[in-house]
Amino acid sequence: MLNWEDPLANARPAPAARKQPALLADEALQPSVQPRTPPPREASGQAQQNSTQPRPATRAHAEGGATGLEDLALGAGRIRVDDKRIINCHADLNQLVPFKYDWAWQKYLDACANHWMPQEINMNADIALWKDPNGLTDDERTIIKRNLGFFSTADSLVANNLVLAVYRHITNPECRQYLLRQAFEEALHTHAYQYVVESLGLDEGEIFNMYREVPSVARKAEWALPYTQYLADPHFHTGTQENDQKLLRELVAFYIVFEGLFFYVGFVQVLSMGRRNKMTGTAEQFQYILRDESMHMNFGIDVINQIKLENPHLWTDDFKQELIAMIRDAVQLEAEYAHETMPRGVLGLNAAMFEEYLQFIANRRCAQIGLPEQYAEVGNPFPWMSEVLDLKKEKNFFETRVTEYQTGGALNWD
Repeated sequence: MLNWEDPLANARPAPAARKQPALLADEALQPSVQPRTPPPREASGQAQQNSTQPRPATRAHAEGGATGLEDLALGAGRIRVDDKRIINCHADLNQLVPFKYDWAWQKYLDACANHWMPQEINMNADIALWKDPNGLTDDERTIIKRNLGFFSTADSLVANNLVLAVYRHITNPECRQYLLRQAFEEALHTHAYQYVVESLGLDEGEIFNMYREVPSVARKAEWALPYTQYLADPHFHTGTQENDQKLLRELVAFYIVFEGLFFYVGFVQVLSMGRRNKMTGTAEQFQYILRDESMHMNFGIDVINQIKLENPHLWTDDFKQELIAMIRDAVQLEAEYAHETMPRGVLGLNAAMFEEYLQFIANRRCAQIGLPEQYAEVGNPFPWMSEVLDLKKEKNFFETRVTEYQTGGALNWD
């Protein structure tokens, strides 16, 4: 059985412990790069004379930025491991190696090995059940529609936050490599929800606009929006304690709360239907998505902890109390979502069970980033969730169709 917190942890040998190199003393916290003024143009003869001389080594510095394109200097020195940092890095971001954070590169490789597509999953049984007027209860139909409505927006929010905000401020190429893979997976998840909506013949406008029309869905989406305002601001730059804490806070908001708490009521509800042989195709889509999200969350936890390690001055008592309050508020909001999506209880589940589950999850999330657990004497009412992540892509031939990936030579480019 795989670890439900890190589903691929047992599928690979544990890497040998690697001592992290000491950080350079001159790597003070400051904006990543400064704009470079081009030199004045010289006469052609002088330019030709100087063309044989190597240009002095320079570092790529862009104000608040980390595109890696601001300053490409000939003769610049090669990157050393000690030059690398998660944030506020001065090293050339175009140089992937040498690796400093092997865990980030391994997570990228694991994510690539975990590739799947929504069309691989057979939806015929779901279509027949959904069209059968006696196939599902009204409460069961509500669960499916509410969660499709929330998740279709939530994964778009996460993808936009990654591409427009987080990527810009994470100044490490191996971490960025994983972020690019994660962004693709968020797009893939939105594709999966669209595929389910289309397969079941649902009202696309109702589902995809639910975050504007249904209060229980809207409140969760609205909660996340303030935690994107700083990072997405083009004038926001890391390099000060205040701004670095804003970055760290928003990483906790998305990786710990949004993906690590807000997704779990919906996952349990839909996967519980699959365990009862209802909406099995939809449940399998969610099972693959849960596996991806668990990997995303574990990557985010590693990033958060690495930033803390490299910048211990950010982890103040006041800051920790702010994060605790944020997590506790999120638990309450998600518990309200559980009540509103299943007011009468369904599938052997009830809202009280979800309250305990969310408190159990919150304790784990707090412990994973070095915060004290907040809820005493709570357990996991859904131990089967750890088994759900043990999802094998190999299927019996008679149970589902054979999945084949097309290679470039097999594709029609006309």
